[in-house]
Amino acid sequence: MNSRDKIFSAIRNGLATPRQSPEVIASAAAALLDAPDTTRPQLVAETLPDSFAVKALALGTTLDYVTSMADVPRAVRRYLEGHTLPFSVALQSVPEFIGLNWSQLDPHNKLASDETAAVGLAEWGIAESGSLVVHSGPNAPIMLSFLPMHHIIVLRENTILPYLEDYAATLSGNAIPRNVVLITGPSGTTDIEGSYVRGAHGPGFLHVIILAVDPDDRGAGI
Repeated sequence: MNSRDKIFSAIRNGLATPRQSPEVIASAAAALLDAPDTTRPQLVAETLPDSFAVKALALGTTLDYVTSMADVPRAVRRYLEGHTLPFSVALQSVPEFIGLNWSQLDPHNKLASDETAAVGLAEWGIAESGSLVVHSGPNAPIMLSFLPMHHIIVLRENTILPYLEDYAATLSGNAIPRNVVLITGPSGTTDIEGSYVRGAHGPGFLHVIILAVDPDDRGAGI
């Protein structure tokens, strides 16, 4: 019996084996979720913001901290100055940014294909992996997360969740966005002659401005 015959024989034998009922399969699947802490990795720090920061920095993401949304424009300018970039930025049109003092920058809403830098707002952060969750919407063009070379994202500390499945739980009973982007570090690849190339599939630089909140209002720690 050659390899082909062995494969088809195994398939036939498998199809002939009595199958478990859907109820038994569903029960076994539910049992896997009874004690998620036995299968999930332990977070790397005592608080969700610190866990997020450790993972994000390890991926090449850079971080800055502010204590109020009003400080965001200054933090954006600080980043642009540090990279000797022009002060022109594509700005996501979200209520949180409206009314802020952007006079030291040149913000615009239209996103160019060769955009240098863009500023957006994350829906959630994931402490386990240092990831950001971005939703598309009328005021959140999805290409804002892909076209700019420098992606600057504001993340509110109180939206940092422990694990990815905690984010999935937030979608239950809520409107599902048309697009969800999970951003884990800047884009890069070593596929081309083994040389590291930034911006291969998206922004080559990811900068997160973390909006700190009162310690009593932070997400639960480990």
